[in-house]
Amino acid sequence: MAGHSHWAGIKHKKGKADKQRSKIFSKLSKEITVAAKLGDKDPAMNPRLRSAIQAARSANMPKDNIERAIDKSSINTELNFENLRYEGFGPEKVAVIIETLTDNKNRTASNIRTIFQKAGGNLGTQGSASHNFYQSGIIKIDKKEVSDEQIFELAIEAGADECKSNNNFHEIECSVKDIYKVKKELEKKINNFISTEIEWRPLNNVEISRDKNENLISFFETLEDDDDVQNIYSNVKFAE
Repeated sequence: MAGHSHWAGIKHKKGKADKQRSKIFSKLSKEITVAAKLGDKDPAMNPRLRSAIQAARSANMPKDNIERAIDKSSINTELNFENLRYEGFGPEKVAVIIETLTDNKNRTASNIRTIFQKAGGNLGTQGSASHNFYQSGIIKIDKKEVSDEQIFELAIEAGADECKSNNNFHEIECSVKDIYKVKKELEKKINNFISTEIEWRPLNNVEISRDKNENLISFFETLEDDDDVQNIYSNVKFAE
């Protein structure tokens, strides 16, 4: 889902809270517009739109912004966004998958290639990095919504493969084809979801020593700052 990058749990604030909030809202808005354009305008009839709106609410996006993003799908009939995936190897040869939503693939490809080159990485062809990952349906729910015991029971009943809880949220994993079916079952008892996404999960992690962290974090942050980039996945594991 827009605005959620999966390269690391590390976020360097550095006084960029407002800028990051604006970036997140922009990416969430784009996803809402595309979901509404491709399917029904009614979230009840459109699982992708419903998930995009839930993620926007979870990020505290104002209701007006959400409604404007839905309206935009009808107003800008000429606007065509494409979901494009880029793969490559960043600094320290870590495998990276980038999902974009763009109305100009030449601009996006050029920007991403430049970011890789400046960081000493290489942008590859499709398939060059993805064999290091598997795809899975991932549903995240705030811990305030439901207890550890209850979510475990609900996840099993909904047909999920796995359910894990950490300090901030519950994470439910299921097959890609079942993600919206599992989500629909969970929605009978849960109203608010952080995100509902098909994620790329690494088969094996590459551990990076602490002295190399800054270079990699800078690379991921530069990618994340690009307006066309929606999600970033990597097999990096930062040293504690």
